[in-house]
Amino acid sequence: MTKPILRLTSLLSAIFALAACSGGGGAGLVGGAPPPPPPPPTTSNWQQGVFQNASTYRNQCANPRSGTNPATGQPFPDVAGSTLDENNFLRSFTNNTYLWYDEIVDQDPGLFNSPVAYFEQLKTFATTPSGSPKDSFSFSFDTQEWFDLFQGGVSAGYGLTLAVVSATPPRQIVIAFTEPNTPATAPGTDLARGATVLSVDGTDIDDPTGAGVDIINAGLFPENSGETHTFEILDAGAAASRMVTLTSATITETAVQNTRVIDTPTGRVGYLTFNTFNSPSEGELIDAINTLNAGAGVDDLVLDLRYNGGGFGFISGELAFMIAGDANTAGKTFDLLQFNDKHPATNPVTGQPLVAEPFPTQTPGSFSEAAGLPLPTLDLSRVFILSGPGTCSASELVINGLRGADVQVILIGSTTCGKPYGFYEEPNCGTSYFPIQFRSVNNKNFGDYSDGFVPSATDDDMANVLGCGVADDYTRQLGDVEENRLEVALAYQAGMGCVTPVNAAQNQFGKPWLPLDSADGVIRKSPFASNRIMHRSQ
Repeated sequence: MTKPILRLTSLLSAIFALAACSGGGGAGLVGGAPPPPPPPPTTSNWQQGVFQNASTYRNQCANPRSGTNPATGQPFPDVAGSTLDENNFLRSFTNNTYLWYDEIVDQDPGLFNSPVAYFEQLKTFATTPSGSPKDSFSFSFDTQEWFDLFQGGVSAGYGLTLAVVSATPPRQIVIAFTEPNTPATAPGTDLARGATVLSVDGTDIDDPTGAGVDIINAGLFPENSGETHTFEILDAGAAASRMVTLTSATITETAVQNTRVIDTPTGRVGYLTFNTFNSPSEGELIDAINTLNAGAGVDDLVLDLRYNGGGFGFISGELAFMIAGDANTAGKTFDLLQFNDKHPATNPVTGQPLVAEPFPTQTPGSFSEAAGLPLPTLDLSRVFILSGPGTCSASELVINGLRGADVQVILIGSTTCGKPYGFYEEPNCGTSYFPIQFRSVNNKNFGDYSDGFVPSATDDDMANVLGCGVADDYTRQLGDVEENRLEVALAYQAGMGCVTPVNAAQNQFGKPWLPLDSADGVIRKSPFASNRIMHRSQ
């Protein structure tokens, strides 16, 4: 059976690079200035502005793979080729499908001895009015690692996610959340949200030297399983630090955590933390909604997406439907894709007509659950969403899709990442490429939130969403009713509006809170961030 094509609307942030004092920088993100000029040209028969069909060069590889492709169960399609063939494929492919293809500077593919380096040039380097890169989202990834991560949520690491509150000395690096049954949460280690990293392998976290930064990065973000590193940790609320030794392992993410019902004087409020839209999350979300529906059910929902960088967009549609139910979504569009002007009516990847996608009511059989399973629903006309700059792509798709259907979203936290764009995975010769290919709009034809959704005093049906600006609170565990964002959501649900949290005076470092977006920190999972959103095409 042919495997369905997966449509991705995802962001992959680069691995966090701690800034040395002399460097004067912070986190290094994809989408900066172009790299230095490539080496002298080679003979490539390149003609500027003349493009062959991408199929002419597809799967012609400098280093062909052998064996079976785990994504298809079939032999790898690779045949002997060259780096030039791989570059020519990328040149033709992006010219056809890249959303801003007419802003790519056409360069001789023979100038580049690395397809990945060439791909970095095949995008726009324009900036938005705010000065941000117009395209900070296109990326490439090892195909096998991508498959492991998003089909099974598997990667190497410790089972913890870090919030880099301050990248330059004095640095502040704190655990944002952990995964159950991992090295981070093993008996005797027991790391938890709010623990602060003070040193890595004997190197102080504020070491300003390049060598020190290398040691810190190597320990915080191990590249492989089986690496052992030692950390000095100050647990939240502790008076003294402790030493912890961790050995990286193969980690399977638990997408849904902390599902619970909170009884309040104004009704039963469901809460769940949702951290990634990977394939297993489909079943985990169904289980969570069934749990919340058990007994008396819930009157409201607090959906914690503050650290959810995205994943499969079809699952975002499933989640939106499970929140709102058929009565609130019937006959309405969840999202509609718009490609570049070469493809106004047809999807250039699937060849299918571009049509509005409704809210899905049952499982498609492409993820963790069998096809045709009716989705459970909470039948709510409003939802509270906890947000931050790590709330990206598929998470924002939930927000936009629900608001397009007139389901009220109340945003508690800070501005989301701002990614109304997406792409399909395009694997070639062992590397998967993800150039931005489309934008997405909701039932009201809105999709212009490239600067993120903003918690605001009023809702304008565009980027301003009714809600409250609240800094992240690492002193409390996720799901704790005294954690700042959940506390404010519950107060709002009780009719009190945007209250000041009890714990607003100081953060976990005993200092005043940083400006709202800074206090969230830059979220980094070990060994790589997972800010991505993906959609399934039917």
